[in-house]
Amino acid sequence: MKNTSPQKAPLTADDQAHFDSLLPAESFNRRAFIATAVGAGFALATQPIAAQTVIKTDSEGLLAGEVMVPAADRELPGYRAMPAGGANLPVVLVVHEIFGVHEYIRDVCRRLAKAGYLALAVDMYIRHGETAKMSSVMDIMAGPVAASSDAEHLADLDACAAWAAKNGGDPQRLGVTGFCRGGRTTWLYAAHNPKVKAAVAWYGTLDGAPTARQPKYPIDVAGQIKPPVLGLYAGKDQGITADQVEDMRSGLAKAGSKSQIHVYPDAPHAFHADYRSSYRKEAAEDGWKRMLEWLRQNGV
Repeated sequence: MKNTSPQKAPLTADDQAHFDSLLPAESFNRRAFIATAVGAGFALATQPIAAQTVIKTDSEGLLAGEVMVPAADRELPGYRAMPAGGANLPVVLVVHEIFGVHEYIRDVCRRLAKAGYLALAVDMYIRHGETAKMSSVMDIMAGPVAASSDAEHLADLDACAAWAAKNGGDPQRLGVTGFCRGGRTTWLYAAHNPKVKAAVAWYGTLDGAPTARQPKYPIDVAGQIKPPVLGLYAGKDQGITADQVEDMRSGLAKAGSKSQIHVYPDAPHAFHADYRSSYRKEAAEDGWKRMLEWLRQNGV
């Protein structure tokens, strides 16, 4: 059943899972050195990166690079990758974790572009700070993440969809995918925008105590989700319980949704994040294949 009791901890379970997995075992100076040596382009708070597992996708045959996307109140810095010379391409909006549009998210965009998509990610915390340049996860959570709102994020994704439609994308083939906190936003956006054809949410928080800035969670809007959403979750996630996953499945089923949730029993949270120790190659690769097939089967 849905737990409506107030949380006493300052962090949500999702936030705590992030924090626990990123607690540094080294001094800041050591981390800063590693960032310069092998982690350039990755968010500072994620250092040291697991360099031996990082996937590097080249931009050969792609139009890839930084862009500015007009939103309601400002331009948002972001990253776009698409097949060079492509037109009327299917679109996938990529929703980042709390670390902004750092190298991992950019590489995800290039991977999608290699599969034929116009992939676009913008920094949705930028109004409140540049999280990629912040060295402390706690500072990120207490600062930009706490100050941002779901309403901002949903509006920013609307702006991304509009920008993509004017820059080589097909508005009739709109998809969205997101990781961790971005996975939570993916579920919410699927309920928000009826033009979304399909979505894939990677281990996004499903339930929690509502706040003014985050008034609803995916479980609360399960009945409003029209496009099919594929949820990719971890059996050993310390922040997302098996009961929450089952509650979400139940809510989707009651609404007659075609959405599905697949759980990798032995994987931890953030199993797709190849730059982190949580990366699990088998689950990550299988999830990626499932994502591409899901998008194609559902019109993206």
